[in-house]
Amino acid sequence: MQIFVDSAKVMAKGQVTIPKDVREVLGVSNGDKVTFIVEGETVRVVNAAVYAMQMLQLRMLGEAEKAGITSEEDVLALVRSVRNESEG
Repeated sequence: MQIFVDSAKVMAKGQVTIPKDVREVLGVSNGDKVTFIVEGETVRVVNAAVYAMQMLQLRMLGEAEKAGITSEEDVLALVRSVRNESEG
């Protein structure tokens, strides 16, 4: 885990420029979105796409098992089934 401190000035309309080293750690560039996670007086800034994927993974946790998909063979059978439906 990389730990460092960086600062940015808040402009009149509440805008800040995310420092370059922070953008690099977040993996964001021009046009990307970030998500602000507020916990009390602490705010975390995260890459919005990465955060969305993490939330999706949490929501989907255990769903494969509920659907009876417990092995690679089950996944392959499901893929074959979907492919056959789309061809017909």
